[in-house]
This record gives sequence, C-alpha cells and structure tokens, in this order.
Amino acid sequence: MIFILLILSVVAGVLLGKYFGQKEKFSKNLLILSAGFLITICLNEVFPQVYTSDIGNLGIFVIGGVLLQMILEALTKGFEHGHFHHHGESNILPMALMVGLFIHAFIEGIPLANETNPFSPYLLGILFHNLPISFILGAFLFNRTNSKISYPSILIVALFALASPFGMLLGNYFNPDWQPYFLAIVGGIFLHISSVIIFESNKNHNIDWSKIGLVILGVSLALMMHLFHDHSHVGHHH
Repeated sequence: MIFILLILSVVAGVLLGKYFGQKEKFSKNLLILSAGFLITICLNEVFPQVYTSDIGNLGIFVIGGVLLQMILEALTKGFEHGHFHHHGESNILPMALMVGLFIHAFIEGIPLANETNPFSPYLLGILFHNLPISFILGAFLFNRTNSKISYPSILIVALFALASPFGMLLGNYFNPDWQPYFLAIVGGIFLHISSVIIFESNKNHNIDWSKIGLVILGVSLALMMHLFHDHSHVGHHH
C-alpha cells in the first residue's frame, strides 16, 4: 500500500505538471504549501523521534543531512524548490538531475522500512513533498515547446517514482538501531528544503500575505495529522 502511495504521488505530480506546468504561480503556491507542511512534520514528528532515541550526538547527522542536500542541489540546480523557469534550463543535465533526485528520494524512503500505517505523518510528509517536485519534473520534461514524451523522460520519472520504494526495501535489511541516524539525515534534508522555499520566495522582505497564508495552511494540515496520529509507539520512553 505504501509503495503504491509513493509511486502515485509522483505520477500525480508529473501529470499535474504536464497539464498545468505553464502556471508558474500554481507551482510556486504548491511548493510554499508543501514547505509549511514539511517543516511542521520535521519539527513535530521527525525531530522528536530523533531526539527521544537513546543515541547521543544525532544533531551531527541532522547537519549532515543539510550539507548532503546542499551537495545534491549542485546536481539538481535547486530543482526541489522550483528553479526550472530560468533560462539556463540547458544547464540541468538529465543525468545529473536524475542522480540528484534519485539519491534524495532514496534516502527519504529508508526510514519507511518498517512503516505499515498509510497515514503516518512522516509518510504523508514525503507524499506532500513529492507532489511539487514531480509537478516541476512533469512541467520540465513534458511541457516545453516541442517536448515529446520520450523514453529518457519516462525513465527519469520511473526512477524518481521508484527511488523511495527502493530505499524502503533496502531499509528492511539495515539494523533497526540505525533508524534514528537515517531520520536525522532526512530531518536535515527536510529542514533545508522547506526553509529555503519559505525564505527564498520572499525576495524584497515585503509582507506577502498570500504566502504567509499558504505556509499557515500547510502548517495547519500537518498539525491536524500530528494530532490525529497515534504517537504511542514513538521514541523509546520507558
């Protein structure tokens, strides 16, 4: 079930991007909404699980996640936060883009290894996060002038759609004690992406009420998930 949801979130985003990719405002709003959702999941779900584990110094792995995401963005050219409308589209090599997005999604899938709840806030965070990235991917691959649906484009989408499920599969073979380390790394990735989206779209430091409203909406949705989710299994309290 979780495999299917992960793949569907990418397919749905790509289809939206194919048909609505010219609407730059729509993609920006989707990104900002997802950023509010993601940062809330990060602070209310991921970090509490990381810091209530019995392992010390996990903050180093959170910082590692932030740095890893910065390195991945050298490959993806900031694709994760909407940088594809610039004229340097030719700078994004499909191979580099594919590798960057695959690693990003693959690592996010690892902490899902033992997850069985399709309403897990962490899973919903990934699904919500997949939508705008897939939207941008769909618009980039299928919505440009003369862009035909080609095998390389389909391959890129398929690899991105399968990256998190692959991570989830591989996570089953890891020592369960490593879970907090992977969560800490993903927490750093989430923190970096969501904060960049929220702060970057505020160019002149003017108050943009629509943006603030979208962030609050994203935060509210994530808080609702948090409140209705059973947290009895979270952490290692005795």
